[in-house]
Amino acid sequence: MSAAEGDRTAGGGPLLVACALRIEQVALRSAVRGSRAADRARAGAHTLLRTGMGPRAAERAVRRALDRPGSERAAVLATGFCAGLVPGMSPGDLVVAVETRDPRGTVPCTGTALLAEALARAAPGRTVHTGPLTGSDHVVRGQERAHLRATGAVAVDMESAATLWTAVRGGDRPVAAVRVIVDAPEHELVRIGTVRGGISAFRVLRAVLPAFYEWHRSSLLPRR
Repeated sequence: MSAAEGDRTAGGGPLLVACALRIEQVALRSAVRGSRAADRARAGAHTLLRTGMGPRAAERAVRRALDRPGSERAAVLATGFCAGLVPGMSPGDLVVAVETRDPRGTVPCTGTALLAEALARAAPGRTVHTGPLTGSDHVVRGQERAHLRATGAVAVDMESAATLWTAVRGGDRPVAAVRVIVDAPEHELVRIGTVRGGISAFRVLRAVLPAFYEWHRSSLLPRR
């Protein structure tokens, strides 16, 4: 399967869940297969898209996905792993973006409070952080993390901002970004415990798919 190839579930439709890495896709696929038929029915049609790594790959893949017939007003949710920027964060913590940022600008997210509540129910015992999620075209380390934290961002990844920017440029639609921390200030990837942190993040990502469904259902309600 190519990096930009998607897995269509329940016939495709108005929810596009985008991730970058194969391991993220595996976690989400296993969640879909393990979910109850009733949950899948309530979720409605949705597509799981693996974009490939980096903002350019994400932009290309999401643009192609949203150009498909029937996807013109699809809700878009970017997900996967990220690096936390706030001291005290731990691998397996969740981040719900209130907005995504990159050099092109800021994209406000939809239904942040509801999504955070749904995630807390889906992954009890895990801390859910909310705040700005910033984009980068490379892995961020050391002092660069402190600089990004000083801008108010709580986490950084390479695809969410590009995914949501592309989504809103293509039309008025609900957008969100949910990331699982695999790398935090006191738990950098170069340190012992990386494998344990990665396993923890994988399990959390696999657990939170029902929260994405709940967010999507709420996004279909008339906006007031």
